[in-house]
Formats: sequence, C-alpha cells, structure tokens
Amino acid sequence: TSLLLMAGIMVAVGLCRRLTRRRLRAHQRLCAFLLEMFSTFQICACTNELCLLGNVEPKPHTALTLTYGFTVLHGLTLTGSTCNPCGTLQPMWGGGISVKMGGLKIAAQFVAAVLARVFMHFIWSLEMAEPHFGALSQGCSSPMQTTETQAFCIELLFSVVFQLSVLRVEGVNPKYKVHLIALLITMLVYAGGNLTGAIFNPALAFSLHANCFYDKFFSYSLVYWIAPSLGKFLILYVF
Repeated sequence: TSLLLMAGIMVAVGLCRRLTRRRLRAHQRLCAFLLEMFSTFQICACTNELCLLGNVEPKPHTALTLTYGFTVLHGLTLTGSTCNPCGTLQPMWGGGISVKMGGLKIAAQFVAAVLARVFMHFIWSLEMAEPHFGALSQGCSSPMQTTETQAFCIELLFSVVFQLSVLRVEGVNPKYKVHLIALLITMLVYAGGNLTGAIFNPALAFSLHANCFYDKFFSYSLVYWIAPSLGKFLILYVF
C-alpha cells in the first residue's frame, strides 16, 4: 500500500508538472514557482512515507533499497528542479538566476514541505496501511541521536560531500549521473541516518520534523538549516 501511495504521488506530480509547462509557459515566475513546488512536494511526501518503512525487516536493507530506488526515480522524473534551498543558492551565487527568482523557488520549496506534511497526515489518519497506525501520535520523533555539536558537524560534512559530488558529476551522462547521486545519498543515509537522519535539505527537514522545530527551534534550525547552508557556501567559496 505504501509503495502504491508513493507511486500515485509521483504520477500525480508528473501530470501537474506537465500541465503547468503547457498552460503557464508564458508566465515565467508562476511556472517556475509551481514546478519547484510540485517537485519538492513529491520528494517530501515520499520521504515522509519512507520514514515509516524504516523499521521494515530486514533492517536496514529494505529502507536503504527503497531510498536508492526512489532517489533514482526522483532524479529521472524531476529534471530541472533542485528541491533543496541549498541547491538553489548555487545559481543565485553564480548569477544564473536573479535573487528574486531564487527567493521565489526557496519559498516554493518550503510551501511544498508544509503541504506535503499536511497531505501525509491526512493520508495517515485514514490508516490504509499498517505503518500508518499510530503515526500521528508520535509527536517529535527526533532524528537527532547525538549531541547538538556533533549533529551540526555531521550535517555540515554531509552537505559538503553531497554538494561537491553534485558539482563533480555535472558532466556525466544523465542516465549514469542519477544512479551516482542516488548511490551517494544512500551511502550517506547508511553512514549517518541513525545519528541525524542524514537529511542535508532544509525544506525536507522541516517537512519531516516540523514538531521538533516547534519544540526546539534553535537547535533544529542550527543543525538542519544553518549547517547545510553553510556547507553550500563553503563549496561555493572554494570553487
């Protein structure tokens, strides 16, 4: 049921993106906003569901396999979208897009993060699958299983590794590139998923753990917003 749900989300998002390109091509800003919002919604919604499947046996093989598989599917179906505020900073820094357009895309990403969380909570309330039972009563299911300083360093390091790798594989054939990125993300999740969740995406982190941001805003904004953004700026500065 969970796999069918995620497949349905991807199909619906694909149709919405196609319709947006056809009908709103003349309205550049609105089209860019909606495309980024739909794409980020897909990643946030599917990842919310994947988090519920993390305890499916055999652990952690099932979760890692699903992470790799759906990361490949996201890469193949969401071409042209960053779905990560940190990724949007690069073209803004290099002058590829204006500050206004970059801010619009980042706003779209956080709007999508909220919409995905609301949508998934509605789906979970229907209790269509066993993993959905009790999902709404968990509250802040904290992914931070280490000290704040160590969590900050881990998310900073993972952001640097991920963003540097993305830059290094820019010239690779797209059909191979998506698998390389998916393999890297799966390895990072395996290495640090039990410590911080290995998210390194501010919008995704807010969608997954909004309750934790409400309870401990400073700690979670430092680890899941500032650390990945700082990692991106370090990469941009070095390059």
